[in-house]
Amino acid sequence: MTKLAIIYYSATGHGTTMANRVAAAGEAAGAEVRVRHVEETRDPASFAQNPAWTANYEATKDLPAATGEDILWADAVIFGSPTRFGSPAAQLRTFLDSLGGLWAQGKLADKVYAAFTSSNTRHGGQESTLLSLYFTLMHFGGIIVPPGYTDPLKFVDGNPYGVSLISTHDNINDLEDATNNALDHMARRVVSIAARLAA
Repeated sequence: MTKLAIIYYSATGHGTTMANRVAAAGEAAGAEVRVRHVEETRDPASFAQNPAWTANYEATKDLPAATGEDILWADAVIFGSPTRFGSPAAQLRTFLDSLGGLWAQGKLADKVYAAFTSSNTRHGGQESTLLSLYFTLMHFGGIIVPPGYTDPLKFVDGNPYGVSLISTHDNINDLEDATNNALDHMARRVVSIAARLAA
């Protein structure tokens, strides 16, 4: 059975919703799934005026947080991060930067990797965020499995590099169908490719 880790950072909850969707699709594809959030590095007082950020923080702070062991356990890892000025969020970068010891031992190599992201606006840096993240995963020696245009639904969501959501404050519990379909497809593809490599 393929082991799939979903490691994500989410501020206002869109990434949490996306991670849970990927987890359900991964399980439906036959994988053993582990979902881990990246711990918040900001002082909660600094975002207290943002109700969505505070709500997501409170909802996830006591859940198991991501560690390097989650990557060691996994055959495949799907990362998630909001877009921050065209790059992954600092919280996810801090987590990735903490993996230097495992990288130096070659323990992050030869795993399947993919990613998802979100931003508040169309053309808000989603593709550059995914590509930037993939640069790190190439340094790991990872096997990047983007969705590409491997299913007609990808011509609807339009992102061959991963999955991206254009977030608004009113769609947290109602992701667009195109995004949900793309998340499902990416999870199935990652699980399928990881299983074929293991065989």
